[in-house]
Amino acid sequence: MQPRVDFISLGVRSVAASRRFYAEGLGWPVHREFPGDVVFIQVNHGLILSLWDAGQMQAEADVDAPGGVPCITLSHNLGSTDEVDQVMADAAAAGAAIVAAPVTQPWGGYSGYFADPDGFRWEVAYNPTWTVDDDGKVTV
Repeated sequence: MQPRVDFISLGVRSVAASRRFYAEGLGWPVHREFPGDVVFIQVNHGLILSLWDAGQMQAEADVDAPGGVPCITLSHNLGSTDEVDQVMADAAAAGAAIVAAPVTQPWGGYSGYFADPDGFRWEVAYNPTWTVDDDGKVTV
């Protein structure tokens, strides 16, 4: 198995509400969708964010997640603290709950967290040691 992530799938309570948040609110482009079942959003080179009906996802993956949101944090790295502040503001304007305002972190970066309509946590960060080369290789 190659060390690569091609999809990030989120089991969401309402595909329509999540589509509104990500597509209309944040302005992310929908790649393909099956209304009420799943929405695919191209989020990076070769990477798709899948917003999938939670019941269908749990049934297919044989997962029982009663009463809560699975613990998952998705990260969005940026090139400056100003960009972090702007993305956090954009997320709030789109309806996100800001669960941790951006602050300078002990590890030397700057980050904050917001929650999407289903409570999935997004870290928005500036890490001065984070680089990605032309081939997509990450250095931290």
